[in-house]
Amino acid sequence: MFISNAYAQAAGAAPESSFVSFLPIILMFVVLYFVMIRPQMKRQKEQKAMMDALKKTDEVITAGGVIGKVVKVTDAFVTIEVSNGVEMHVQKSAITTLLPTGTMKNI
Repeated sequence: MFISNAYAQAAGAAPESSFVSFLPIILMFVVLYFVMIRPQMKRQKEQKAMMDALKKTDEVITAGGVIGKVVKVTDAFVTIEVSNGVEMHVQKSAITTLLPTGTMKNI
């Protein structure tokens, strides 16, 4: 009564190829790669290069926002001096930013 009968489509319609039906999904993955994945990989590469280049007397900011001068660098840890005679041991991965030399004098 209220529901109309469903009829099959006419035989003259050509079916779409499988490639054309997957094209929007493929395009979404390509856009996702260039917008999200590629910039993240570039940032990780830059972060690793910065951590490998850390040396004594560099001024850094940690992930917690602590500013300090690098006193000692080991394979996994960095010792930073945050004030005269006050040193902290942090993981290398906690170093987020390398500051220009002389920044701590202005703070």
